[in-house]
Amino acid sequence: MKNEFALAFNEVLEEKQLPKEIILSAIESAMVSAYRRAVNASNAQQVEAKIDPETGLVSIFVEKEVVEDVQDERTEVLLDEARRLSPEVNLGDMAIVESTPKDFGRVAAQTARQVIQQRIREAERQMQSDYYEKQVGEIVSGVVQAINMTQGATVGLDMKAEGIMPQNQKIPGERFKVHDRVRAIILEVKESPRGPQIILSRSHRNFLRRLLENEVPEIYHGIVEIRAISREPGQRAKVAVSATQPNVDPVGACVGIRGVRIQAIVKELHDEKIDIIEWNNDPVIYISKAISPAKVSGVYLNEVEKTATVVVLEDQLSLAIGRDGQNARLAAKLTGWRIDIKSLTEAASDAIVKVQSDPALAAIALAEHDHIPAVEEILAKKSAGRPLTPEEFLSLIQFVDRVERRTVEQKKAEAAAEKVLVSEARAGVPDAAFEADITTLGLPDHVYTILTEAEHRTVGDLMMAMKLNPDSVLSLAGIGPKAMQAIEAALANISFPEPEKPVEEPVSEVEVPVVEEAAEAPVAETVPVVEEAAPVTEEIAEVVAPAEEPKEEEFDKIFSLQNVMANPPVAEEESEEEKNKKKEKKAKKGRELEFDEKRGEVVARKKHKRGDDDTVLEEWE
Repeated sequence: MKNEFALAFNEVLEEKQLPKEIILSAIESAMVSAYRRAVNASNAQQVEAKIDPETGLVSIFVEKEVVEDVQDERTEVLLDEARRLSPEVNLGDMAIVESTPKDFGRVAAQTARQVIQQRIREAERQMQSDYYEKQVGEIVSGVVQAINMTQGATVGLDMKAEGIMPQNQKIPGERFKVHDRVRAIILEVKESPRGPQIILSRSHRNFLRRLLENEVPEIYHGIVEIRAISREPGQRAKVAVSATQPNVDPVGACVGIRGVRIQAIVKELHDEKIDIIEWNNDPVIYISKAISPAKVSGVYLNEVEKTATVVVLEDQLSLAIGRDGQNARLAAKLTGWRIDIKSLTEAASDAIVKVQSDPALAAIALAEHDHIPAVEEILAKKSAGRPLTPEEFLSLIQFVDRVERRTVEQKKAEAAAEKVLVSEARAGVPDAAFEADITTLGLPDHVYTILTEAEHRTVGDLMMAMKLNPDSVLSLAGIGPKAMQAIEAALANISFPEPEKPVEEPVSEVEVPVVEEAAEAPVAETVPVVEEAAPVTEEIAEVVAPAEEPKEEEFDKIFSLQNVMANPPVAEEESEEEKNKKKEKKAKKGRELEFDEKRGEVVARKKHKRGDDDTVLEEWE
């Protein structure tokens, strides 16, 4: 039968839900503290405690000096007692010996009670902190325990932890009562002297993301992917989704049959309106869908400034902007583009003014010269309050589309030209200039301060600004003609060491011997070789070595003469003749070309010396 210590120990394990090792470590640390307090031991002295979990007996082991005569029992021990645990110790050595006081268990239990409770409490807090740090960004459920108008609501969570939901993390307008069960995401876990501080949120956009994952199985399994979320808690949210598999409707999967899935989320968010749109890789289509439920007439992008001009009809303008600009604001957050919404008549008026006033758009003004009067007449009719026909609306839409598209193309061309100028200017500035501080120029202090505030902190930055646009430096407050002369003189006098070029090792010229096989291959392709030519391998290699090709005029004369002498070949022989003709073009100078009547093809002949007598010549074919 287990003793009282074992029963109490198991009860603590079950109540605190902590590992056995942590409880034992806490008890042993408490016993060490109790021993030091009981005998007034020094903190420098090594003290260890061992506890038997079955019997509950505590043993204290203390480091003491081995002496012949003990003067202080707290720090000294006799040699015989020391050798019971450490047989190899000698006089003057330090040894670990058992030094458990009498009735230490009962005394230590009273003294170490607070220490044990403190260690167990610290272990609980550390376990809570480790658990909830892994749950950051996930939904948790808890019960409201207290409500504070300044600090927010206190929510009881699992593992006896408490979470805090500040007022700014609640959905505007929602009210909690004590004992209400709420769901929220863990936004952050902070360390504090009183344990982990768990911050909860219901207004973060990731709360909507997790709700969609819980309600829509396609999102949870990765068939539908959430691309972006923009949200104004309690009022409206926009979610862009896309399908990772073909033949899947991402919007329909999120809405559900008769809207049952999205309605469950709307109810959880206290009737917050949610727009589900399909994500598209084309920014024009994506922005058009983000402005929904308004219908868009045209979207025109300025990629340099990351802005988009959206044109809608008059009756769609208020719907596109939304209450207090909410719809346009959410669409801009969703897409990442700055969106400017205009009505059709406003866009047409701005297009006319832009074309007529901007000299850079002279080409566009010339192209639209015949259409501008008609557009002005339609705008005057609209301003007078008279209704427009569908044809007139179409004319306005087409006019705005032409002007905006040409304007976008011109801005792209200007941006490309500017990029070329920047690259050319950058090529003239050494890399070392961007590492040199502007103080190396020796400019006056006030000039240095002005240039630094203008973010010209390196010599390279200043050189680039002076090459691209010197007026931008002159226009800085405090920079005058004298300062500009000083800057120009300093830049003209400064020099940078040229980068060291890697030393190229001299390459030794090695004569590559002509391989026999390499010599034979071209000969087989160009000239038919008879058996007598086999032993003359070296001379063939010399003939095949690269040389100047014969002119085509010589080939024409040869082939014309051959055609007169020989019978006219048939169609197949002509193709063979063309093939031989190509082969002959690879022949070298020093050969004698001749048409062989017996073979019906061109052969090359060369004179080779054979035998001891140089006068004896033999022909090789």
